[in-house]
Amino acid sequence: MDTTPIITQDTIAFGILMLTLGFVFYTSSSENNKWVKFYKIVPALLMAYMLPAIFTSLGIIAPQWESINEAGEMVKQESKLYYVSSQFLLPASLVLMTLCIDLKAVFNLGPKALIMFLTGTVGVIIGGPIAVLFISWISPETVGGVGPDAVWRGLATLAGSWIGGGANQAAMLEIYGYNPKLYGGMVLVDIVVANIWMAIILIGIGKSEKIDKWLNSDTTAIEELKEKVSTYANKVSKNPSLSDLIVILSIAFTVVGISHFGADAISSYLLENFEVISDKSSALSSFGSQFFWMISIATILGIALSFTPLKKYEGAGASKIGSVFIYILVATIGMKMDLTMILDNPGLILVGVVWMTVHATILIIMAKLIKAPYFFFAIGSQANIGGAASAPVVAAAFHPSLASVGVLLAVFGYAIGTYGAILTAELMRIVAP
Repeated sequence: MDTTPIITQDTIAFGILMLTLGFVFYTSSSENNKWVKFYKIVPALLMAYMLPAIFTSLGIIAPQWESINEAGEMVKQESKLYYVSSQFLLPASLVLMTLCIDLKAVFNLGPKALIMFLTGTVGVIIGGPIAVLFISWISPETVGGVGPDAVWRGLATLAGSWIGGGANQAAMLEIYGYNPKLYGGMVLVDIVVANIWMAIILIGIGKSEKIDKWLNSDTTAIEELKEKVSTYANKVSKNPSLSDLIVILSIAFTVVGISHFGADAISSYLLENFEVISDKSSALSSFGSQFFWMISIATILGIALSFTPLKKYEGAGASKIGSVFIYILVATIGMKMDLTMILDNPGLILVGVVWMTVHATILIIMAKLIKAPYFFFAIGSQANIGGAASAPVVAAAFHPSLASVGVLLAVFGYAIGTYGAILTAELMRIVAP
């Protein structure tokens, strides 16, 4: 089936995404009083995420598609916009957002962020078998199957993705040998359910004060961190010159280059010298991921630069430029979401929805027990479900200075993702019909 969108050129698609961001920011600015009530309900970040999803659903743009070439053969094609955003703009934004970080203040946030992250991991581990058990009562064929076709094997790849990331997901595919021909259905569930959940989290950001009040949470440490960063930024604030802007971009993309160089070197070395990492069926195979090391190096270097005089470039708008990159990334993530896919495999989608509901419920209970702010709930969940690409996005939506908290937790998720996913898979195997 030919699924070619109306717009196939990335240059034009990028123009549409930037027009979308321009519309969102223009209408959400304080000068447009007509839109005030709307943006009180729907956060600007959610609009930047959902509008590209609508364009994809309408067939205007697409992250990937199939078309028939001149020889009459079906050819797969894909947009490079998400690749560029995740490989170049994401690490650049992490550098610029950690440039002014107060590491001591981040540590002063206490253990609640880690507790919520681990709770989110437990929610995924427990949610998988509960979802399989629940759906087996209603529709056993949906979660049944034997051998390589057993649905629990495919759901194991979801667990890898929702605790760690893409590398962990690939590892689980190798470990449990799920039928590759059926694997696309699991990718579909991953995209649909994870993106819907991210949209719900973004809606919650606009109501975070009410949620914090309901949770009876203490946001003092978070507000102190915001205040410290804002005070420093105001202290060194100046009207940026062309020289300042060029230096800021130089800092960001020099570190991006170093991060890619280091990630390629480390990943290649580990894959070539350690069989336990090169073996895709190994629980340690995620450490061979270039993306894992690229994000880790960019974050570490960004934090290191915060102890140098380069920190003063926050006054010239370093974190604002980082935020621009983040919003472009958000738009390309939204572009990957086709809302019509919800109807493609409703049974498996329902499994994912039940699974995510368990994950969310356990997080809510823990947040209520330890009086954790909504910020910790949001990044604790997203560092698991979304990984390093979306956790800093959600964290930065609260304040640019908090982006590093999201990415640090997401990197930790990469480290434990395969182990948690194996436990989830074994529990699902036990309860599967």
